[in-house]
Amino acid sequence: MKKIFTILLLAVMPMLVFGQIMMGSMSSRKLNMAIAAIENLYVDEIDDDKLVEDAIIALLKELDPHSNYLNVEEVKEMNEPLQGNFEGIGIQFNMLTDTLYVVSVISGGPSERVGLQAGDRIVMVNDTLIAGVKMKNSDIMSRLRGKKGTTVNVKVLRNNVPELIDFKIVRDKIPIHSLEAAYMIDKETGYIRLNRFAATSHDEFVEALKKLKSKGMKNLIFDLQDNGGGYLNAAIDITNEFLGSGKTIVYTEGFRQRREDAQSSGKGLFETGKLVILINETSASASEIVAGAVQDWDRGVLVGRRTFGKGLVQRPIPLPDGSMIRLTTARYYTPTGRSIQKPYEKGDAESYSRDLAERFNRGEMISADSIHFPDSLRFFTLVNRRVVFGGGGIMPDYFIPLDTTKYTTFHRNVIARGIVNRLVMSYIDKNRAELKAEFPTFKKFHEKYVVSDEMMENLLNKYKEDKATNRKNIATTRQETIDIDSQVPSEIDVVVDAQEQGLTAQELEEFQRSEPLIRLQMKALIARDLWDMNEYFQVWNAENESYRKALEIIRDTDWYNRLLGRKK
Repeated sequence: MKKIFTILLLAVMPMLVFGQIMMGSMSSRKLNMAIAAIENLYVDEIDDDKLVEDAIIALLKELDPHSNYLNVEEVKEMNEPLQGNFEGIGIQFNMLTDTLYVVSVISGGPSERVGLQAGDRIVMVNDTLIAGVKMKNSDIMSRLRGKKGTTVNVKVLRNNVPELIDFKIVRDKIPIHSLEAAYMIDKETGYIRLNRFAATSHDEFVEALKKLKSKGMKNLIFDLQDNGGGYLNAAIDITNEFLGSGKTIVYTEGFRQRREDAQSSGKGLFETGKLVILINETSASASEIVAGAVQDWDRGVLVGRRTFGKGLVQRPIPLPDGSMIRLTTARYYTPTGRSIQKPYEKGDAESYSRDLAERFNRGEMISADSIHFPDSLRFFTLVNRRVVFGGGGIMPDYFIPLDTTKYTTFHRNVIARGIVNRLVMSYIDKNRAELKAEFPTFKKFHEKYVVSDEMMENLLNKYKEDKATNRKNIATTRQETIDIDSQVPSEIDVVVDAQEQGLTAQELEEFQRSEPLIRLQMKALIARDLWDMNEYFQVWNAENESYRKALEIIRDTDWYNRLLGRKK
């Protein structure tokens, strides 16, 4: 078996540890012998690579929910968004009726340089037809991406242009921004949203801070909702912008790893001024490091719901074939000594993965009173001595219940089936020039534009068409199954009666409940297409309860200070 296990150990372990294993660990020698026995004695031919992969995966499953194995492709996919760039042509796209529709062209990228525009439809790549052939997104991406300096030829259909347009694009490095939005809400308050902690995140954050401060920003809403984490150093560097000198930001410690502290430098760009951080149940890891440090030092107010509770440190261990083990080596602790990690049972990943659903079932998403912490997990903040709790996740200073009234099964279906996106892209494709003429500025669009009743009627029609098509497909599949299994001729009536083709009473009720949310999403998507992500979030945040409450708190100095436990 190519001595895979021995080579694996040698490649990933320091020599001292390797020596200890080979000389002193009966368990490791036992595992080596088992693999050697299978290699040399097993009755049938085996796939060595798969056997070792399965063994590694099984071992890691017995440790904790976050130690895991990644194959070569998964390593590449994991690193790309965190490293902050990839090589390609520089577009964001969606698929509209089996056609690649350019949503936006990345500024300064190869596509912008040759003249591609939002709204263009790419129908051919290097003489390969990609339109109308139901090609996977991953297959399309593999054709468009490539090494810097290589060339790709595309044919584009542009609205009001009768013939296909040829473009020769030289691929280049394409930046992937982790900072989704940065804008001024009013004359004194800025907003920054970060979607992950990548290698470039701190630089992006500093650039946004400087830009907003130049516009008069004195207060900041920092949005970490749904931010699942990323690089530890990025979280430390960003937190450093908020804290004065010599303050612990986070420390890590494990059974085989001594305590290591990260300290603030005192050179932050936003050490004073009101700060509110938005968090929720999917804010995790690096997001929790930032939130925990800001809360422990009474530097700002946290608004939202309890964070995910991912406080385990993974060390990447590259393997000889390009795959990787991400092995948990330590735990994160906030400056007060709180463990961020929520409880788990070793080897029970299933229960761990159901935690968010269990929180919902317990009522935690609706009421803060449903959350109970034992006194043993009680801690005190380091400046104002407020009570905070450890034991899993970071609890906000001001709780925002999850609004479940607008999120219905109907809403989930129209989003999951891509109906909203398809409808908006089709609408923009036909009306881009008219919209730009009527709304030359985002301010006017934000104030005046209303999603029409006709668009909502179109959405319902698309939903009914999609529903009927799905039912026919299911019926056809059933017919084929019967024919194959029984060989008995059978007929299934795939004609759906008028009532079934329409909306059921429940669907109609759910549509009415979700209609304001769907209209808001449509308007935000239109704003993104006409302008950018800043405008998307300005539309979306107008109805975001956490955002609105954060702004209220920032504008009310007494309330802000009370939440931080400051004396008058």
